[in-house]
Amino acid sequence: MTLKRPKGPPGTLVVLEHDSKILRDNPLGDPHLRKLAVWLPPQYDQGPGARRFPVLYDLVGYTGSGLSHTNWKPFGDNVPERAARLIRERKMGPAIIVFPDCFTAMGGNQYVNSSAIGNYADYLTREIIPFVDREFRTLAAREHRGCFGKSSGGYGAIIHGMKYARFWGAVACHSGDAYFDFVYWHDWPNTLDELAKHRRPKRRAGACDTRREAGAKGLAEGADDGRIRRFLAQVWKKEKLTAAEGHCIMNLCMAATYDPDPGAPLGFRIPFNLESGEVIARRWERWRKHDPVNLVTRYRGSLKSLRGIYLDCGWRDQYHIHYGARILSKRLAQAGVRHTYEEFDDDHSDIDYRLDRSLPFLSRALRP
Repeated sequence: MTLKRPKGPPGTLVVLEHDSKILRDNPLGDPHLRKLAVWLPPQYDQGPGARRFPVLYDLVGYTGSGLSHTNWKPFGDNVPERAARLIRERKMGPAIIVFPDCFTAMGGNQYVNSSAIGNYADYLTREIIPFVDREFRTLAAREHRGCFGKSSGGYGAIIHGMKYARFWGAVACHSGDAYFDFVYWHDWPNTLDELAKHRRPKRRAGACDTRREAGAKGLAEGADDGRIRRFLAQVWKKEKLTAAEGHCIMNLCMAATYDPDPGAPLGFRIPFNLESGEVIARRWERWRKHDPVNLVTRYRGSLKSLRGIYLDCGWRDQYHIHYGARILSKRLAQAGVRHTYEEFDDDHSDIDYRLDRSLPFLSRALRP
């Protein structure tokens, strides 16, 4: 067996602690003191000390945290190793890469502001960006700052390119959540089944008064009757979640992101009746307002101001995101927004190798 060895200078990984005022007293009680990893390219300590560099922000996917992308990885490169190799191969220019920690008790977030989870868009743009620009020799302008991510991180990247373009010059979205009618809807029956295990009282065989049950305790408005609270209390005590539990808390995280409501139990509403499974049209529409495929026209000007937009997706994505990626690319083209869209023969999992495409793309778009 041949061990993986770096063939050139690896750069420097710096891990700092950042005390966030924005995350202090967040609704989930998550830590406001966060680890922040920053990778400096080999060129940072070479040549003139006044040299400044473009900056790339890595937005990790659901259940991830920034530091996880700096860990040792079998049979492949972690992100700092990949960037060092691409720079050494002259496929990209030297850049600083930032790995923020945006994990939450709900398993993550979508890099937007939510009264039910926390203001993670503000955390990134109003705290982390200025902090990094103060501490390191960055090219501290949007034209030289980009973000990239996969899955929820890809969603975050394209949403930031829409809503927060004044901070970003280019974005790259790998298999980012889009076309919610396909991506999320089909899994909600499984989520409702998982939550039904925490129903009180438990179901009994025999006659059912379905009208009474489906109309009880605000269920028609997407409110919790206690089963969501009991489900969360259970999973928060566990180290290992089942696949069903993992998908269930993911859908609840999305509900807390897309339909927060301080007046609702737990601070958010869900888009389906817990008893009957009927879609609650007003609630689902709240989700659709966050769907990138429905936002292109509204944010056309911001998208056109970017120096680069990169999208890709595997055509075997098990969450059906390739359909959303195709629609998003189509609507960008219809709006006259220049972008690069690629597909590849793979699914949603273990596709870090696609960074060999996006990192050079971002580097070219953001170079001085």
